[in-house]
Amino acid sequence: MNHIKYFFATIFLASFAVTNAQVTGESRMMTDPAVSANAIVFVYANDLWRASLDGSNVTRLTSSEGMEFSPVFSPDGKTLAFTGQYDGNTDVFTMPAEGGTPTRLTWHPSADYVRGFTPDGKSILFSSDRESFTATLPNFYLLPSGGGFPEKMKLPSGVYGSFSPDALKIAYNPYYNAFQQWKNYRGGRISFIWICDLNTLAVEKIPQPSGGCNDWRPMWIGEYVYFLSDRNGEFNLFSFNTNTKEVKQLTRFTDFPINSAGYGGGKIILEQSGYLHLFDPSTGTATQLHIHVPADLPGIRSRYVPASKTIRYVDLSPSGARAVFEARGGDHHPACRERRCPEPHQYDRGLRTLACMVARRQKDRLVLR
Repeated sequence: MNHIKYFFATIFLASFAVTNAQVTGESRMMTDPAVSANAIVFVYANDLWRASLDGSNVTRLTSSEGMEFSPVFSPDGKTLAFTGQYDGNTDVFTMPAEGGTPTRLTWHPSADYVRGFTPDGKSILFSSDRESFTATLPNFYLLPSGGGFPEKMKLPSGVYGSFSPDALKIAYNPYYNAFQQWKNYRGGRISFIWICDLNTLAVEKIPQPSGGCNDWRPMWIGEYVYFLSDRNGEFNLFSFNTNTKEVKQLTRFTDFPINSAGYGGGKIILEQSGYLHLFDPSTGTATQLHIHVPADLPGIRSRYVPASKTIRYVDLSPSGARAVFEARGGDHHPACRERRCPEPHQYDRGLRTLACMVARRQKDRLVLR
């Protein structure tokens, strides 16, 4: 019995050590970052968090039961627009960049996804399928940043978009991507970026290799359109010079792709391998931010969980002295009524064979194969 107590005490302490390291060490799994001249905002555990440009002074901005994501700073850095689910629906919200009570701006039953601001900050760009005959072809809408009725843009469809500094053009992805279902996808639904003249509606496509690639998340800064592309392997940051038409690779990650990015204040912020990196277009360098998110993370606490309602499989030892249960994805056994048990009784449950706890040489063991 001491062996059993030692076994479970070891598991508990190891779990506590891992949990403690996760809580007090550097955080990962941050995504959907946004940046302004003096702050960053990102999504962690489905809530919005704010930090200084160097990753310090992390504070929580939202804490509702729903998800908050796609944050974007206004050009002056004073307002934060984001997609939220405060009232059960997915809508456009704004709040002061320092934090505060969110203001709901859209009320349509269809989901509305924030994509950015116009350069003057007077309107919010969002994507929605509210007037589309299919959810795969959403449209762009412009919504007054102080509230009002949204106006549909004259583009056939749009998912991600970014305006030129003079607001006369927009770089955008017209369709949803397929590469998140098929890595290195090169079929008929590869993602590409069009640059559209909003007066003539003429479009220019950012050049792609002959074999195709996936380009998405356009970010227009000055004369450059920055975007994410898998044309050379994993997704990295690239730039397109709107004057010379040159495409240039700016980051060279090879282990994991850049999954999301945001821009503002003349900077770009990237999410790669669960970490955030701040990219300076003027120097062409990316700096990893070391961030600790002081979240309570109740899901990773060591705790007792009632398993009686989640039992899926049960089996008895040959003597009937022991039982083994599968509940919540783990294997459990009740207190033993006998000191000694016969040899392991094995049974097959799909991908593995489980043997009951047995006593050999006066020691209790649970054998898993």
